[in-house]
Amino acid sequence: MSDIRHDETRPGEEDHLAATRKAVVASALPYVAFDGWTDRTLAHAVEDAGVDPGLSRLAFPRGGVDVALAFHKAKDAELAADLAGADLLGLRFRDRVAHAVMRRLELVAGDREAVRRGATLFALPHHAADGARAIWHTADTIWTALGDESRDFGWYSKRATLSAVYSSALLYWLGDETPGASATREFIARRIDDVMRIEGVKARLRENPVAAALMKGPQIILDRVRAPREEGERAAMPGSWRRPH
Repeated sequence: MSDIRHDETRPGEEDHLAATRKAVVASALPYVAFDGWTDRTLAHAVEDAGVDPGLSRLAFPRGGVDVALAFHKAKDAELAADLAGADLLGLRFRDRVAHAVMRRLELVAGDREAVRRGATLFALPHHAADGARAIWHTADTIWTALGDESRDFGWYSKRATLSAVYSSALLYWLGDETPGASATREFIARRIDDVMRIEGVKARLRENPVAAALMKGPQIILDRVRAPREEGERAAMPGSWRRPH
């Protein structure tokens, strides 16, 4: 976990760190295909970007893995901006979700090998939690951009479900050689249809007084599990997420 916290940085320092992350990530991409998201790649990127080595250590305290997470989070930010400017009102909601998932993949189409290397990195047991948080961040980015305002158990379930959809779509896309990734588009559509069917069942359960009462237990447990973990503890970590208010 990153040791950098917003309350520990001086005014303007976080801006310097953000600029450092952006410059280093851009310089790292040509090396990732050969060396992966490693400290060796980070060293090359720092030199090429011409950033201060001390500042780079603050920006990437765990080395290459933090560079990979910064890359992932930067693409999530691009997705949020892209969706904010897209006219999706004429689409069914399931089609909006499918569009967002596919758009996220399109944003990294030119860096497929970097994504492949990242998938390999986060498949390692000691980085699996980082990978899960990164995927969760993507799912949260999509739901937030599409106007989700849920603050109950649905907030968790929507993001958990979409995380699974995006993870499977990503792996499918990495092996997809069809023109325009048409097979991936069809795959995503099928997964979203599955999700919408599940959501329909859940909606009917919420309307059932007995089922609604049973769901109160899991909701209380989730709130208690997450309550002690303050947002500020992970505010500066790439791929972090916030609890709903």
